[in-house]
Amino acid sequence: MIGERGEEIARQFLENKGYTIIECNYRTKRAEIDIIAKHKNKLVFVEVRTKHREQYGTPEETIDYKKRMRLKKNAAAYVHRKKYYGPFRIDAVCLVLDENAGLQRINHYENIVEN
Repeated sequence: MIGERGEEIARQFLENKGYTIIECNYRTKRAEIDIIAKHKNKLVFVEVRTKHREQYGTPEETIDYKKRMRLKKNAAAYVHRKKYYGPFRIDAVCLVLDENAGLQRINHYENIVEN
């Protein structure tokens, strides 16, 4: 599916930027965290948003206030459950794929939610 393809591309993209992937598709009671990674001694929760072309809007537009607050709650639940006391942030990787599921564009946004 398109979401799985986007997550695969996002993982490779982050690894190429020096991120170490810890977990993927971590499920909580309320939602799923797409990617959990480590970068420069900081835990990073990554929301991956993938769209097939942009004629009906961008992937960035799908990360509204409600979604960001859900991400924040899920990240807080994860650090509490894992007894992690270090710094963390929430990022987003937004991708647009072409009609053949090839990458058209990718943007990485750091720290999309204030802790």
